[in-house]
Amino acid sequence: MWIIKSLLPLFVCALLGAAPAPAPPADKALTAPLLPGEALAVAGTDGQVHLFGAEPSRESAMGGLAMLPWIKLEGMSWASDDLRFACTGKWDGQPCWQPKGHGKLNLASALLLDCHLAFLGWGRASLHGWLRDYGDGAARARLEDAFEPFLGHRIPPGNGLPAISPDWVGDGELLRTSPEAMLTWLLDPAQDETVRHCKRLLTTFKNYNYAENAWWIKAAYAPEGTEAPVGRAWAVGSNGQITAVLRLPRGGGWADAMRRFREILMVPKGM
Repeated sequence: MWIIKSLLPLFVCALLGAAPAPAPPADKALTAPLLPGEALAVAGTDGQVHLFGAEPSRESAMGGLAMLPWIKLEGMSWASDDLRFACTGKWDGQPCWQPKGHGKLNLASALLLDCHLAFLGWGRASLHGWLRDYGDGAARARLEDAFEPFLGHRIPPGNGLPAISPDWVGDGELLRTSPEAMLTWLLDPAQDETVRHCKRLLTTFKNYNYAENAWWIKAAYAPEGTEAPVGRAWAVGSNGQITAVLRLPRGGGWADAMRRFREILMVPKGM
């Protein structure tokens, strides 16, 4: 662990193609070592996956990272329809992980703020369209194709389309991944359009069009347990040179994941 903590800043600098600067004072450090329980998978432009920290190959509930397969499935359609959702903290009997809700959301803000309820509502609406357009069997195949890497054998066999429950948007244990597996999925050329769409949604117009190596970052919360749940948080992101997936230990929240990702990957302010 000491070696990981010591060499990770140098490794990130090497991926960026920049020589590391002399170590600054601790209170003005440019990066932060991994903390106990954190796990990181990171790759540069060569696509080679490097693993750091606490069990980065171990699966756990992926929480709001489930929104990325939804972006693959329906992102273009939802964006063109300019969908809106008012999150008050509860919808259709389901609570939001943010007790006071997220307020009025479009697709970009729902993805950024990790609103599971918005994706649940939009996913259920899409379900009705799939049944109308494709029928049960083809609609199920469409869903399984997008989520297969995260399902394991936890979906019952058959041809019927399962109900779009909270499990499909990041609550519960149906969808699981590890930092290594999530990064491998993101690096697959089959996800190129998904990654481009995430960048369009999660960066400003100015950064997307004019800032070289602008970062997009998606932080996510994963509730775990049913009684007095204590969740954990994730963050994924890329600037075109580096792609990384960070998982925090139990107890970490959405804001913690966003902050730690920026610290560890040395993401400049405003990017």
